[in-house]
Amino acid sequence: MTAIVTEATVGTPLERARAGDSDAFATIVSEHEAMVFSLAYHFFNDRSRAEEIAQDVFLQLYRSLGTIETPSHLTHWLRQVTTRRCIDQLRHSKLLRPVPLESAHEVQSNDRSADPLLDRTLRQMIADLPDIQRVIVTLRYQEDLDPSEICRIVEMPVNTVKSHLHRALQTLRRKLGEH
Repeated sequence: MTAIVTEATVGTPLERARAGDSDAFATIVSEHEAMVFSLAYHFFNDRSRAEEIAQDVFLQLYRSLGTIETPSHLTHWLRQVTTRRCIDQLRHSKLLRPVPLESAHEVQSNDRSADPLLDRTLRQMIADLPDIQRVIVTLRYQEDLDPSEICRIVEMPVNTVKSHLHRALQTLRRKLGEH
């Protein structure tokens, strides 16, 4: 039995999704949903908000598929749109208080911290940072992006990103010293 090769079965999932292949779009979603959800979750510490933002981001991706050029552009685009959605939702809701850790559901991970108390303390301290510092710290240390990549996502000069990161780390060090 020979496989039928069509235009829809050749190329990357991005190329096939742009051509209208819904299975290819589902592949893109499954490959990137953990990253999108994780960014939103670490911004709000709220699973339902993170799920809502992820759904909105992938809906926007579906509508914008024609503008995405490469798989690396796709990843950058998803990070940027997710970050903007988080900031926009925070601005619109005027909800400036972090969710207490006791009511936040932990994201399951295979990687367990050697010190769960320190991990919990750091999460709370990061949640207490100003919004832009929290976004930058999350992109830097959770997504492992360098400042030049972060500056494109948050649309700030690289030196401004470095300043925010430096101030956030100073604040975290000071709070850990006090703790």
